[in-house]
Amino acid sequence: MDTINEDRKWKILSSEYLVRRPWLTARRDVAQLPDGRINNEYYVLEYPDWVNVIALTRDGQMVLERQYRHGLGKTCYEIPCGVIEEGESPLEAARRELLEETGYAGGEWKEWMTLSPNPATSTNLAHSFLAVGVEKVAGQSLDATEDIEVSLHSKAFVKELLDNNQILQALMAAPLLKYFMDYGE
Repeated sequence: MDTINEDRKWKILSSEYLVRRPWLTARRDVAQLPDGRINNEYYVLEYPDWVNVIALTRDGQMVLERQYRHGLGKTCYEIPCGVIEEGESPLEAARRELLEETGYAGGEWKEWMTLSPNPATSTNLAHSFLAVGVEKVAGQSLDATEDIEVSLHSKAFVKELLDNNQILQALMAAPLLKYFMDYGE
């Protein structure tokens, strides 16, 4: 079933870029709604697509990361994630991010789900993958501004984190919740 379409699409009358930086592009649109009304000031954030990975080791442990998130001012548990670079497929980006951030690779991969971070104001999608049977093959290869602690945890521990609102990133909580719904663990 595909219920997502463009039947109520707004007509863009004009656009003005306010910020154009590698990690933030913001524009102001003037848009006409289907009934003819004009919205003179609608802001849109343009981002590249993102990926994240639910990675399970051969013995069923989940690979988690802890890192400081400046927007919240908190250090949080997360699943490995990152930006799809130009020319990469979502799967290629997910494999690269898992290896770079955690040193884990291999296993059986499948696309898990795709979400919009915020369809009202953001242009990008977040592609989630499930990788089962990964193993440690290298050390971390982090970007200059990354400070990531990697750890392995039981599925019960991760479910407890979710149950106690300890995974705050919605684009990571959603695929994990789907995992536990689908596998009943």
